[in-house]
Amino acid sequence: MTETVQTKTEPVGQLKWLWLALAVIVIDQITKWTIVFTLEHGEVVPVFPTFNLTHVYNPGAAWSFLANAGGWQRWFFTVIGVVVSGILIAWLRKIPKSDWWLATAVALILGGAVGNLIDRVFLGHVIDFLDFYWPPADTWSASHFPAFNIADSGITVGAAMMIIDMIRNPNK
Repeated sequence: MTETVQTKTEPVGQLKWLWLALAVIVIDQITKWTIVFTLEHGEVVPVFPTFNLTHVYNPGAAWSFLANAGGWQRWFFTVIGVVVSGILIAWLRKIPKSDWWLATAVALILGGAVGNLIDRVFLGHVIDFLDFYWPPADTWSASHFPAFNIADSGITVGAAMMIIDMIRNPNK
């Protein structure tokens, strides 16, 4: 008689973290539409010596990549956003239940991707409004970081968390 050896596998599936992705999407859309209804396009409102609220559009990707490509980039980045979102949802389904750190990172990236995808599909561009710069403009010529939004912040924080996870767990 042969004996069957059972190995204990860790339960998988972190779709419960979709709430975080949804929270990023909702906060992103509320803040974008608050800017749209509060500021004129191109308007800048100083908040702190190194931070403005502004109302700008980005028809391209990060740092306005392909912004002046003639319009086809809207659909190109839309397809990429849909594919990446699908991959992230599938990934969330496979993350072990004990790995809340990675699930949080993936959910933040997913929320950011969908937040910007909504803009791209319905508007043809992404609404950006957070404008950080250094040094203060009244000292000498300011160097502005590209304006961004809450969705971009979710993507950035999620990606940073993934990098930290890779450093902490190189064999994962």
